[in-house]
Amino acid sequence: MSVYTKDSRLSEPIMRDPSIIPVINRFGISLGVGDLAIKNICMEKGIDADFFLAVVNTYMNQDYFPEGTALSTHLVRLIEFLDKTDRYYRDVQLPNIERHFNFLLRESMESESDGHSNLKLLNGFFCEVKEELQASISNDLKHWFPLLLDNPEKAREEIAVLTAHGNNVQENIRLPFSNHNLEDKIRDLIAFFVIHLKGNYDKNLCVAVIMAVFNLEKDIKQNNRIRERILKPLCLK
Repeated sequence: MSVYTKDSRLSEPIMRDPSIIPVINRFGISLGVGDLAIKNICMEKGIDADFFLAVVNTYMNQDYFPEGTALSTHLVRLIEFLDKTDRYYRDVQLPNIERHFNFLLRESMESESDGHSNLKLLNGFFCEVKEELQASISNDLKHWFPLLLDNPEKAREEIAVLTAHGNNVQENIRLPFSNHNLEDKIRDLIAFFVIHLKGNYDKNLCVAVIMAVFNLEKDIKQNNRIRERILKPLCLK
């Protein structure tokens, strides 16, 4: 397991896994990082290096657990980061998938002659996934994030009640770090493409859709790890 430190060059995790690029963008860091160490870039941007490393290492390594003591004052920074993450899903990734899917459907309908395509069925499944993700984002942006910022003690009380009663006490309110069902649904959508897709379709557009869905699934999975290992301890302490 590679754990990055303040002396590590920021280019190292980016070169290892480019999916980290949107994560560092959420900190206001763009590509063109040169050979600068993480501590130098954080100092230049006014970023708390300990918090930045906690997020990057948690995102990059499934076996990494940040030290809770180092994160005790980072709730506001974490909410700001997760807010940007949710808005990126809503405003960039979901529209990107939808745009590619619409192109795929249009081109496939024009070339379809045997009537056996199930792309419309797959698009319906994607719409279900999109609605669930949008509901989760709304849950964050309209309820949890404002409450955690304005009244963290009240938020912790609500979270304790939801945790004790199976996450179903309040209608339409779900725990802010319990989103693994969505991961499973997106993985199922990818599996449907891989295993059950049939009919005539544009192969290049199909690849574009699958890669866009895969990138969303990977980002959600790794950000759920940030929620479980950084947000959850802060909310339950």
